[in-house]
Amino acid sequence: MALPDPRWSADDIVAHLRSIGTEEHLTGMARFGINTRAALGIGNSDLRPLARTLKKNHERSLRLWDTGIREARLMAAFTGEPKRLDIDQCRHWAADLDSWEIVDTVADLFAATPFWRELIEEFADDKREFVRRTAFAMLAWGAVHLKKEPDATFLAYLPLIEKHAGDPRNFVRKAVNWALRQIGKRSMALHAPALALARKLAASSDKTARWIGKDAVKELTDARQLERLEAAKT
Repeated sequence: MALPDPRWSADDIVAHLRSIGTEEHLTGMARFGINTRAALGIGNSDLRPLARTLKKNHERSLRLWDTGIREARLMAAFTGEPKRLDIDQCRHWAADLDSWEIVDTVADLFAATPFWRELIEEFADDKREFVRRTAFAMLAWGAVHLKKEPDATFLAYLPLIEKHAGDPRNFVRKAVNWALRQIGKRSMALHAPALALARKLAASSDKTARWIGKDAVKELTDARQLERLEAAKT
């Protein structure tokens, strides 16, 4: 097959992916808890450059997702167009999620949609582990990438973090922790309330909430993080 071309169809991309997958990569993915049931064995270090070459294409990303192949779904997330996604397509993708790394990649795309706040509320209330993780991964990505969003938006999500800090499922608790840390690192204005919540959770009688809180306190009181926030303030 020729070198990657932006004009490639979903079928062309899948054929290319099948040609470069390796068993070695599959073994490595499994060690990191990645669901390899429908994987071809290609690392993100190869997928991201390919995505940059292929560029954004909404219709093609939908077809890639529907293949059910791990790498094709990651490519769908990398090359999707958030402004062209509708909320039902996001719900459809969320229902298919079965691996934390795909959740975290899709969450970055979803956080750039016009209706990202609605999705966070909806997905956080969903009892499915990977759907709920999506809500907090979106919140974490949003705290980093949505530079024009006022801090008040993220401040308002601290009660949602507190509400779900007792969810003991591994992929949920880690995402809740991630969201709390990223909100606290967004600005000096958010640092204090996020740290206050982290300390409250750290003192909780609930084992999961206590872990989330202690881990967040550790990062939010790190001297390097505080220096970065102070520098950003000036």
